[in-house]
Amino acid sequence: MIGLPALDHPVLVFDGGCPFCRHFAELAELRSGIANLAIRDGRSDHELRRQLRQQGWDLSRGAVVLAEGRVLHGAEAIQWICSRLEPSATLLQLLGPLLATPERARRLYPMLLLARRLALAVRGLPLDPDQPAGQAATGSVN
Repeated sequence: MIGLPALDHPVLVFDGGCPFCRHFAELAELRSGIANLAIRDGRSDHELRRQLRQQGWDLSRGAVVLAEGRVLHGAEAIQWICSRLEPSATLLQLLGPLLATPERARRLYPMLLLARRLALAVRGLPLDPDQPAGQAATGSVN
């Protein structure tokens, strides 16, 4: 992870402006069973977001997991989390099996991005955290 801090625990970087993303991240941190999982709000952590973007990881295109010396992005990040869940929360019990395999995560992740886009639009937040506030959540779903 050139340019990113070396970590001895997994970190989930999510878009704190999206209520769905925030809820999933908080549940994953508190009730997933993944040891030492930390969450970071990439929308408010400008320096971390800048470092990720410099490395080619765009938070507006999906969550990021920093784990095992790798950077996982989008469907791959969510699949990493879901494949390791030992959830006690109902939402995680539902999402875990749905997104635990790479194929299903790739197929279903665009729907999560669409839900994120809609939630950000309702809140009046830009899709890209680096856009000035007040710009509508626009762009393609990837």
